[in-house]
Amino acid sequence: MSDESNPAVPQGYEISDDPGRIDVGRVHRWLSTDAYWALGRARAKQESAIRGSLNFGAYEVGSGEQVAYARVVTDRATFAWLCDVYVAPSARGNGLGTALVTAVRDQLRAYGVRRVLLATHDAHGLYAKLGFEPLAKPDQWMALVFE
Repeated sequence: MSDESNPAVPQGYEISDDPGRIDVGRVHRWLSTDAYWALGRARAKQESAIRGSLNFGAYEVGSGEQVAYARVVTDRATFAWLCDVYVAPSARGNGLGTALVTAVRDQLRAYGVRRVLLATHDAHGLYAKLGFEPLAKPDQWMALVFE
C-alpha cells in the first residue's frame, strides 16, 4: 500500500544506491544533452561528481537497464543536497521519478540528516508531494557562484 507521500516503486522497476550499478556513460549523456541544469557538462566533471556523491539509480527489473538517476551531495549525518534527478523519457509518466526521490528521502532520513536542499525550475509540485517546501527564511541563505 502507498500514499502520495510514500509511493510504491512502479511494477517492473527497482531502485538501488549501489554505486557499481550506475551507468556513468548513460547518466552523462542524459544530463549533458537533455537536462537544462547540466547541458554541456564534461564527462570528467560528471565522473568526479558521481565519485563524490551518494548515487541512486532506477532499473528495469528484467534487463537491469538504468532508466533514472539521482545524486546527493551529503555528509550522511546533518546535511544533503539533492541534485541531478533525471528520468529517461521512455520511463516517464508512471511515478518512477516520485518513487526515486522517495527512496532518496527515506535513505537520508535513516542517516539522521536534518536538512535536504534542492533547486528546481519546473518540478515544485513533485517535490512538494514528498515534503519539500520553499525556504522558510530565504534571507538567511547565501550562495557563492563561480561562473
